[in-house]
Amino acid sequence: MSTLSSRERSAKPFELLFDQKQIARKVEELGKRITADYAGQTIVLVGILKGCVVFLSDLMRSIELGAEISFVSAASYRHGTRRDDEIDVLDCLDTPIKGRHVLIVDGIVDSARTVSRIIEVLRKQEPASLEIVTLLDKPASHRSKVQIKYRGFVVGNEFVIGYGLDNMQKYRNLPFVGRLIDR
Repeated sequence: MSTLSSRERSAKPFELLFDQKQIARKVEELGKRITADYAGQTIVLVGILKGCVVFLSDLMRSIELGAEISFVSAASYRHGTRRDDEIDVLDCLDTPIKGRHVLIVDGIVDSARTVSRIIEVLRKQEPASLEIVTLLDKPASHRSKVQIKYRGFVVGNEFVIGYGLDNMQKYRNLPFVGRLIDR
């Protein structure tokens, strides 16, 4: 007799949006653009935890420049698929950014409120430049206006998982991006 684990019983159905090869090509393309745009410079990649981790790891290997990394922690999804009104931002930069070229790395820009809040915090530290790079963008969901210089894929107003993105801390380890299916 076979029984399902509690993890399998709580798993939600999803469908594939972007497979590993599509993601790898897009990350390589973004890395080449960043390398060309910042030729001769050292950049600081500031990852927004936790959803950026897989994307940032792959992206920094595709950038052929000196690059330092640091992180900030921010959360707007603490209760599954529903956004909270408050955004918790923990400024944990351990790298000085004054006068430096900074790229905020996010796995997904959804409402854009989180990245907008982080931009406010980082601008106070007077970087030479401050841009956003994201694997996924949901422009129809933006509630704050942001300029995204480096965008991988545009997705609709759906809840996506995998490649570092989660639903209640599940699915981050999937090597592809999928969308949850409501049933």
